[in-house]
Amino acid sequence: MSQPKILKRIAQHRPATRVPSRRTKKTLIAAVGIGMTLAVSGCNEDTGQATDKGSDAAGSKAPSAGSSQSSGPASPSGDQPSVPGWQTQTSQKHHFTYDVPGKAKKWKRIDEGTALSYTDKNGQPIVVMTGAANYREGGCGSSPNPKAIGEAGKGQLATVGTTGGGKDGSLQENARNWAGNWGFAAYGGEDHKPKIEVTPAKPLKQGGIDGYTATAKVTVTNRPSSCVPPKAIVHSIAQKLPDGTMHGWVIYADQGVPNALTAAQIKQVMSTVRATGS
Repeated sequence: MSQPKILKRIAQHRPATRVPSRRTKKTLIAAVGIGMTLAVSGCNEDTGQATDKGSDAAGSKAPSAGSSQSSGPASPSGDQPSVPGWQTQTSQKHHFTYDVPGKAKKWKRIDEGTALSYTDKNGQPIVVMTGAANYREGGCGSSPNPKAIGEAGKGQLATVGTTGGGKDGSLQENARNWAGNWGFAAYGGEDHKPKIEVTPAKPLKQGGIDGYTATAKVTVTNRPSSCVPPKAIVHSIAQKLPDGTMHGWVIYADQGVPNALTAAQIKQVMSTVRATGS
């Protein structure tokens, strides 16, 4: 097994890394926690390194602080927020719909096809999400991983998005892997491994989803400035479609810094997650 080396988000306003079309079941060790190891499972069908099937990373761009997308894309046709005044985001690709608070609360929906990714030293994506939204983009500028670009704590205090698309592993395994790997990539990477504790996956039934959820508690080990959060929280939701493919919804959020999302706020966002068409 190989390990990802330098993990970094695709540079702001630069083309994202193109993902080769071949598929493989290769497994990568991606998150080293307290007395445990998590792996990116073969459920993710791109190269075995990326986690977004048929990745939209090719030719897409990651958002930057204060970009022209600040107004957000138009609401998807037919989707209405379950919370009055909130914004709806839909990922047709991964079959999730969810809501986030409005622009006045510093939330921004990102175009569904825009891929947010962390890559290895060769520029190959190892985790990818689309159908995303950011909270307080353009904030305090620093990073728990000095070799990364656009890390949490540098451009936003929380990010939500969708991932997955393969058939390997179980829903429980993938729920834990998605939570642990996004915590690992966003809050230190290989050079500054954060400490991660991942809960056992628990059944979740809501909004047409019959799946599992898991939580990763992250302790950041590299804090070059007070902008870098001392801790973070990651929640995942995993669902399986009739064709056997598994898809994930993930939120990762800074903790212990001003304006960080509270547990109640995160829970409210998670409560809006539903299967597309539900």
